[in-house]
Amino acid sequence: MKIGFLGAGTWGFSLASLLASKGLPIVLWGKNREKIKQLQETREHPKLPGCLAPHNVTFTSSLQEVLEGCTILIEAVTTQGIRPVFTEIQKCGPLLIPVILTSKGIEQGTSLLLPEVLIDVMGLSFKNQIGCLTGPSHAEEVIKKLPTSTVASAYNPLLIPQIHALFSTPFFRVYPNHDLNGVCFGGAMKNIIAIACGISDGIGFGDNTKAAIMTRGLHEIRKLSVTKGAKEETLNGLSGLGDLCGTCLSQHSRNTKFGKLIGEGLSIDKAKEKVGMVVEGVYTCLSALELAQKFHIATPITEAVYSILYEEVSPQEAVKKLLERTIKEEHL
Repeated sequence: MKIGFLGAGTWGFSLASLLASKGLPIVLWGKNREKIKQLQETREHPKLPGCLAPHNVTFTSSLQEVLEGCTILIEAVTTQGIRPVFTEIQKCGPLLIPVILTSKGIEQGTSLLLPEVLIDVMGLSFKNQIGCLTGPSHAEEVIKKLPTSTVASAYNPLLIPQIHALFSTPFFRVYPNHDLNGVCFGGAMKNIIAIACGISDGIGFGDNTKAAIMTRGLHEIRKLSVTKGAKEETLNGLSGLGDLCGTCLSQHSRNTKFGKLIGEGLSIDKAKEKVGMVVEGVYTCLSALELAQKFHIATPITEAVYSILYEEVSPQEAVKKLLERTIKEEHL
């Protein structure tokens, strides 16, 4: 059994190390040849100092090499990277193995969830080969084998127990869930709310404010999730509320850190540079707003974050507009 990984970021590195610890042969692909060469030489990820990949993880910058003899493919690139990477994979010949998505986002321009992007690229016949692994799971903690709970889902119910068996370890728990769109939607939207929480921290607001943002943010996510045929109750679980808490309250979250820098007065570009990794919420914010406008659903927190990131509205002014909104009865 050969496991192929797409993406040599901290998340791909941590998951690959997790599966390698079970004795499975892993080939991890990354497009940056210099980075791959560094990983081959040191076996240490530059963003995870002191954590070495097990001996049965090999690194490559060749898609053909990672695909050859592969029995299952794990995606850990970025929201923007999925379409171009799988377009290249198509050129290598028919892909007849399962693909497990682990990135979280909504594609810009199409408002497609990541499994929907894969179907769009690979064709409808590929649908039953698509699964996902999601939930509150920071790479910095998974690599240290700290207790973590996640969710496995797929369009094909027979694939879900395979994902469960593949990833489950004594410290990494995997819960099955048959609502694939629901678990993917929660994982994507929480990044926007995390940016909002970070902005709140950066301005100097307290726990009361953050609690309000997270609670109303979850309500916003639930309202918008139905546009993707998701079950609202899915958002009460690990891939919704769990991931929301794990991101908004975390020292590891790049989205929360990015928001905090914005709240402190840094420019968008400077904040991205300081975080040093992809901030998915910046891209998902635009996609989510496109979806909300298409279905005429009010998403005030998403709109506020969008106005700060794309319309040069100051965080203080965006907060002022939120607080001036008419109060309606709370619906849960």
